[in-house]
Amino acid sequence: MSAPAAHDVTFRDATAADLDAIMALERASFPTDAWSENMMAEELVSPHGRYLVAERGDELLGYGGVRVVKGSHEGDIQTIAMAAASRGLGLGRTLLRALLDAGQDRGAREIFLEVRADNDVAHALYVSEGFVELGRRAHYYQPDDVDAIVMRCHLKPKENA
Repeated sequence: MSAPAAHDVTFRDATAADLDAIMALERASFPTDAWSENMMAEELVSPHGRYLVAERGDELLGYGGVRVVKGSHEGDIQTIAMAAASRGLGLGRTLLRALLDAGQDRGAREIFLEVRADNDVAHALYVSEGFVELGRRAHYYQPDDVDAIVMRCHLKPKENA
C-alpha cells in the first residue's frame, strides 16, 4: 500500500457498516488493550458521540470519536487511530481537529483525553493542538502497565451552541 495523498483522503461520519474495518484497525493499533466489538458498536450509535473515519476509496485509514453529553460543556476524545502506513501525513491532526470541531458544535467548551505515556508522537500532537497535561493515571493501560497522561483543551464556545 502506498502512502495516501492528502487530496485522495475523505473524512465522513462513521456508521455501523464501518464496524468491521474499525475493529481491524483498533486491534492492529491497540493489540493489548483494544476495545471490544460490542463497546465500539455501542459508541457508533450513541446519541452522545460522533465518530469519523478517514478513508481512501474503500480503505479505512483512520477513525476517531468524541463524546459530549447533551447539555454538558465537557467532552472526551474517546479514541483516535491511524493505520501505520498513514501516520506522519497530517491525517491524524486533521481528524483531531474535526473531532474538536464536532465537540464544539455540540456545545463543549473543554475536551479531555487520555494518552499513553509511552506514545510520544500522539502526546506531541495533542500539545501542538492546545492540550495541556492535567495529571497522570498510574498503570492505566493494562496489561502493559503504562500510565495515562490526562489532558485538556479549552474551546471557544460557538454562537448558538
